[in-house]
Amino acid sequence: MRGAQIMQTEPEITDTLIAAHGLKPDEYQRILDLLGRAPTFTELGIFSAMWNEHCSYKSSKKWLRTLPTTGPQVICGPGENAGVVDIGDGQAVVFKMESHNHPSYIEPYQGAATGVGGILRDVFTMGARPIAAMNSLSFGEISHPKTRSLVNGVVAGIGGYGNCFGVPTVGGELRFDKAYNGNCLVNAFAAGLADTDGIFYSAASGVGMPVVYLGAKTGRDGVGGATMASAEFDDTIEEKRPTVQVGDPFTEKRLMEACMELMQTGAVISIQDMGAAGLTCSAVEMGDKGNLGVRLDLEKVPVREADMSAYEMMLSESQERMLMVLNPEKEAEAQAVFDKWDLDFAIVGHTIAEDRFVIMLNNELRADLPLKALSGTAPEYDRPWVETPAAEPPGPVDHVDPAKALLTIIGSPNYASRAWVYEQYDTMVMADTVVRPGSDAGVVRVHGTQKALAFTSDVTPRYCKANPFEGGKQAVAEAFRNLCATGARPLATTDNLNFGNPEKPEIMGQFVGCIKGIGAAVAALDMPIVSGNVSLYNETDGSAILPTPTIGAVGLMASLDELIRMAPGDGDTLVLIGETSGHLGQSAYLAEVFGRTEGDAPPVDLEAERRAGEFVLAAKAAGLIRAAHDLSDGGLALAAAEMAIAGNVGMVLEAGDNCWFFGEDQARYLLATRDPAGLLAAAAKAGVPARNIGKTGGDQVRLGEAAIPLADLRHAHETGLLTVVQ
Repeated sequence: MRGAQIMQTEPEITDTLIAAHGLKPDEYQRILDLLGRAPTFTELGIFSAMWNEHCSYKSSKKWLRTLPTTGPQVICGPGENAGVVDIGDGQAVVFKMESHNHPSYIEPYQGAATGVGGILRDVFTMGARPIAAMNSLSFGEISHPKTRSLVNGVVAGIGGYGNCFGVPTVGGELRFDKAYNGNCLVNAFAAGLADTDGIFYSAASGVGMPVVYLGAKTGRDGVGGATMASAEFDDTIEEKRPTVQVGDPFTEKRLMEACMELMQTGAVISIQDMGAAGLTCSAVEMGDKGNLGVRLDLEKVPVREADMSAYEMMLSESQERMLMVLNPEKEAEAQAVFDKWDLDFAIVGHTIAEDRFVIMLNNELRADLPLKALSGTAPEYDRPWVETPAAEPPGPVDHVDPAKALLTIIGSPNYASRAWVYEQYDTMVMADTVVRPGSDAGVVRVHGTQKALAFTSDVTPRYCKANPFEGGKQAVAEAFRNLCATGARPLATTDNLNFGNPEKPEIMGQFVGCIKGIGAAVAALDMPIVSGNVSLYNETDGSAILPTPTIGAVGLMASLDELIRMAPGDGDTLVLIGETSGHLGQSAYLAEVFGRTEGDAPPVDLEAERRAGEFVLAAKAAGLIRAAHDLSDGGLALAAAEMAIAGNVGMVLEAGDNCWFFGEDQARYLLATRDPAGLLAAAAKAGVPARNIGKTGGDQVRLGEAAIPLADLRHAHETGLLTVVQ
């Protein structure tokens, strides 16, 4: 019997131990059936790591398969460390977004820092040098006792790691809602550049090839992290602190440079970063994709702590580590590269022909498992789900002076300036940042070329809760608009799907609805999903977060001549693109002015979105646009105010009711032009609704008869977040 000679010197497997590893009784029975025997403690840990939600996607695989992931621009879609998209001239952009939610709530600084480190490794593992980062952050209500410390710790962790590593942070999101009181969200995005003929993949090949450990030493930090990330929080949360990893950005920087140098030597057959579940997940994924087995000799693993067990070494999530299958003829050359960068380089095993994952420690067999069963045949569930009930229309809304309402919204923590956040990040390192955070999308030059890439991150969770299908569509549509408003042609997307407990049919219904909406939108807007991450069980004591399917999107400019800024000039005419019906359901106006979250999400007409976006790009090419901003939260009034602040110029908008000023109808842009007749004629020819609605000039923002000094708007905008964080 396979495994009969395994040393039985580890803890006895009990029901309590099985439950502590996040395995259900039927899943443990599946393990017994696979092995024909009881697993050892180390084997139980390996199954726990590979079969948890974080690594196996067992509740989401069925629905993820429905997402559009291909297109002429896609070189590599989901399944690798990151997605790869062609940007022409033999170059590709490599990008992905991932969550580090649970660790960031337990230990904000290190949780967020190692989230940044992990996503950067996903990118440079593919052979791409990182050029941009973003983050999407969701915290509890501002009155919650943990919110301030969480915000400060997470932002400091992101800045501390990214700044030391040397990658510019060019965009992101920040929101506050009581639904995140017990479970903040930290979603990290990274993008890099690579040559299309220099992409590296993780599938092992060749029998008897050396398996090499690269980077930092292994410690006990992060043991069980992936399993912890696949469970709800409860009152034992503080006991989970040891499962949070500790990061070292300077080591990561050296690791990247060593890997980039190594990749030029021809030594790399395949390479995989050690992220969730560490050595276990990286070795299993490499073997599974290459249809090979793997043997590891753990006494050869570089460690920084004495007497580490096989269990600890296999499940450690110590940071700044990689696993590689090596061309044996290049061993000396590869060793020299890592010696130069003062990093560990150790042959810790080899590939084998059999479908086995064999773990040895000091010549004692610690695990002998069917490798394919750990990855390709992990449990997969078709969870029961119920559709989210249709939302009731919002109740009557009292009239509020629009100037007062705008000041309230723009001064609220959800819509005030995020400068306090992004000024802690290095946004200009590498000297290629063209548009910093605070605009519709961040923009980075493709070094040495005329091209530029634009990056944005978007989702409106209150829409997703009210109507998951329309909310999923809207997250993609807003990302599309942000790219178009910046002058970039949308290329592709990555998703970070944050939800509660999928074992609850109503939560699974939110997930399914959002996936269907996202799928419809990326298909209609030619923005395939090329990478992503699912984060479930974001609940504390049974209370779930808002459904938060974050969309990270990338767009391309052939030249910076295509760039559209957000700041208008004095004397511009303001033109509104798109239809306005005055949709107030789930609006920022209701939420911030009245404290109400009522009504349905706004409907998203994807054909209208496409026509409007393509028109904006064409109008810029024709020289008809001086500035642009998409309309989303806060509607026309907030978009106009943000443009006025960006351009330091007043505005006069035509009169209307508060539905006109604050409605959140989709597929809309506010454009500034010096040729309104030409712009309107072009819009009519393109079949896109457009109308003149005002002018820029003066030192006030006028909403019909209501006026606000621009200085007052700027003060509210600049100080609204500071009450939360200081």
